Amino acid sequence: MFTKFLNWIKGVIKMFSNNTIGNAFDVNVAISSEMANAITLFEKVYMNEASWLKKDEVESLELGSSIANEFTRLTTLEMKSEITGSERADFLNKQYDRIKEKLSQNLEIGNAIGGLIFKPYVKDGQLYIDLIKGSCFYPTEFSSSGDIIAGIFTSQITKGEDIYTRLEYHKFYEKPLRNNISYIIKNVAYKSSNNSILGTKIDLIKIPEWENIQEETAIQYVEKPLFSYYKPPTANNIDPESPIGVSVYARAINLIKEADRQWGRIVWEYEASEKAVYVDELATKPSQSKKKSFAVNKLKGRLYKALNTGKSESDFFKDYSPEIRDEALWRGLNKTLQRIEFNVGLAYGTLSEPNTIDKTATEIKASKQRSYATVSKMQENLQKALENLIYSIDVLTTLYNLAPQGNYEVSFNWDDSLVVDTEREQTLQMQEVTAGLRSKIKYIMFRYGLTEEQAQQELELINQEKQSNAEMFGFTPKEE
Repeated sequence: MFTKFLNWIKGVIKMFSNNTIGNAFDVNVAISSEMANAITLFEKVYMNEASWLKKDEVESLELGSSIANEFTRLTTLEMKSEITGSERADFLNKQYDRIKEKLSQNLEIGNAIGGLIFKPYVKDGQLYIDLIKGSCFYPTEFSSSGDIIAGIFTSQITKGEDIYTRLEYHKFYEKPLRNNISYIIKNVAYKSSNNSILGTKIDLIKIPEWENIQEETAIQYVEKPLFSYYKPPTANNIDPESPIGVSVYARAINLIKEADRQWGRIVWEYEASEKAVYVDELATKPSQSKKKSFAVNKLKGRLYKALNTGKSESDFFKDYSPEIRDEALWRGLNKTLQRIEFNVGLAYGTLSEPNTIDKTATEIKASKQRSYATVSKMQENLQKALENLIYSIDVLTTLYNLAPQGNYEVSFNWDDSLVVDTEREQTLQMQEVTAGLRSKIKYIMFRYGLTEEQAQQELELINQEKQSNAEMFGFTPKEE
């Protein structure tokens, strides 16, 4: 089962202060105030709640969610991954399939906010997996390579006016403690009437949903944390010393702000340029409202505007139809969108108008290569996170005896059609085969996705058919 954290996304990004969270386990939360503020901004941009948005003045173009969605789409477009090798592998793959079903939806939020945590757990003999957005996780310690090895997770239950908060602390010991203990999990619970404060500490057993959770669990022979962390590949230029991830649009915040404002100007230009006919009050009918002394037909309300001219009947009507000056505004918006594409690592034409870009084939390829480089790194980070998740699932499967022991292998296949023109590549390979520069077996493998043995069998079948046709028509075929 998956945590329905999409319902939390509008909540306060930091329910509690770092010090409050850290004090619960006598540890320090490793998030600077600059990073906390940045994560708040990333989330607000994603939710179209940025401070520069003003109703009826500056409407959102929803660029934050569009960018995060596009990167997620490109990353998982043709992703194929499975776990094979044994009965244990079959069990793990069943859990893995449930992750993949919801991966795109959750990965989009992770790309937007700057991180996504996968945390498996076992309840009532069943294995579940929480997918937690980065803003609901408090890292406390990192390894020398920058990987998170300790952190605090938060969860809440509301019952009437009472709010119950559970803090779950995980710590991996790179150097095992005595008795080969290498992993510790601690849980504490609190009761409050305000979700911004922890309140009074209570026993876990008092909450039915948490009554079977141990306050402390020690695990032996663990090689990695029992959670995994995905972060976008964008370098953190907000707090360069922090291993915490940043949003895929972190370097385009100001440009997104300007694009939203430019969109507001365009909308205003169209509204201000709406055709209107100014009419004298004498040409209108009396209003039923006490606030007005005149009215116009409801359907014509946007066309006719009442005006007290005090002039003769010949001046009762005056046409208002100004020229729309939108071309320059659209060009300005398009230039801003192109700059956003460049800053976040997307190809030109992804957000901007593609028909306005006159580029050579080399420039087009370079633009696609920029997207390809960004997406390839995302796939690399996602693969690492999923491999770590599978390891965590395997450890819990052993601890709770959920499946027989056995080896497993994980395969990943990522689509490269983002930069590879398949039709052109096929034509080039055919030309190479004709010129004797490429093996026919290698071409068949490429063209039909066959193994070398299958391609060899296919080629033998082709030669047999040629031989049969030759004997039928009485000529000697050329051997392939």
